[in-house]
Amino acid sequence: MKRLYSVLGIALLCASCSKNDVSKIIDPIVSLTYPDKAVATDPKVLGTVGEVKVYNGGYGSSMVQDPNDKTVFYLLTDRGPNIDGTEKNSKVFANPMFTPQIGKFRLKDNVLVFESAIELKNKNGVKLNGLPNPEGKGGSGENALDTNGKDLGKSEDGIDSEGLARAADGSWWVSDEYGPHIVHFDASGKEIERINPWTTGKKLPLVFAKRRPNRGMEGLTITPDGKTLVGIMQFPLYNPSKDAVKNSFVIRIVTMDIATGNTKQYVYMMERTDLQAVSEIAAVSNSTFIVLERDDKYATEATRKDVFKKIYQIDLAGATDISDDKNGEKGRLFDDKSVEELKDATTLAKYNIKPVTKTLVADLMTDIKELYPHDKAEGLAVINSSLIAVCNDDDFGVTGEGIYKSKILPAINTVDKNSIYFIKLKTPIK
Repeated sequence: MKRLYSVLGIALLCASCSKNDVSKIIDPIVSLTYPDKAVATDPKVLGTVGEVKVYNGGYGSSMVQDPNDKTVFYLLTDRGPNIDGTEKNSKVFANPMFTPQIGKFRLKDNVLVFESAIELKNKNGVKLNGLPNPEGKGGSGENALDTNGKDLGKSEDGIDSEGLARAADGSWWVSDEYGPHIVHFDASGKEIERINPWTTGKKLPLVFAKRRPNRGMEGLTITPDGKTLVGIMQFPLYNPSKDAVKNSFVIRIVTMDIATGNTKQYVYMMERTDLQAVSEIAAVSNSTFIVLERDDKYATEATRKDVFKKIYQIDLAGATDISDDKNGEKGRLFDDKSVEELKDATTLAKYNIKPVTKTLVADLMTDIKELYPHDKAEGLAVINSSLIAVCNDDDFGVTGEGIYKSKILPAINTVDKNSIYFIKLKTPIK
């Protein structure tokens, strides 16, 4: 346990705390007691679509706690306020020039107070946007429209940011649902390097280009030693096609040595094939991680038993590296089948493929004191071995298909807001 705290830079538990009160810690900077829940203060309005307010929220696609000031949490936005269009593969953007960004929030009096934002920029200092990439540059096949139906085109500076990791030097690593790309930004948000299946030098394996549209590299973390990035896909790759992987449980994890760019790949088995699947990964040690797996349902008291939002601890040690040394577009094949086509644990075992081990550590439907009302639990942070944090993506307070609507949480009949829930674990992670 001491090793975990020293690796993560987390202080030892307060000696005056009771045996069961593990949420209070002595911090090098502040003595902090975490609440069960902290909700963001009312965000400003970005604009309106008809009479529907679009809020300057949208944070919570990923989360990082400041290693030096534990009252500070950094929350990532995605590509901006958008809804599904009525045309096939279309998205309707309310604010087409929205810049994906990292919001700095401070936990104060059990409330999340927004302090500032780090806007993401390219190498020339030009602000990034959330528009789909061109084909061959990370294109997902999606078409972006404005609220009047005008085609907004494509952009090489588009990023659908979903995963966030912070390096020891204060720089940022961000993964996305387009390319997928992994982008390194300096502390101010300016791009240092971009890694994807087509880059020269460091690159992601080519097979990752077969990610399902809007189901890219949803989670990203960095190991406590600062040497390795670990990314996890949200859903099975369409490898070789959507139909070929129907009912597949196989999701890929990729690790990248930051210094050399060398990668390895592992299999994560999701629980059910009807889920939105993996939303986040956060490092516990250099080989163990927690992973958030979920559906897209809102819970009410009447439906909570049918809602799936669970957190698992996984271990890469002992899992099979399924990397393809030829870097083919389908990855390593097994009797001419992709690992996604093998679909289940029984078939994987026939080819001596061991997925990562997986142990349930928390269920948002039972391990939070009040009902968890959000659909999109998306960010994770490890506070200490017995305390973790989960945040939600509030989608800028909007939803809809073709028509913008306010995103109202059925259980509490209010517009969704960014929130962080702090969960005491029954069994410590290590």
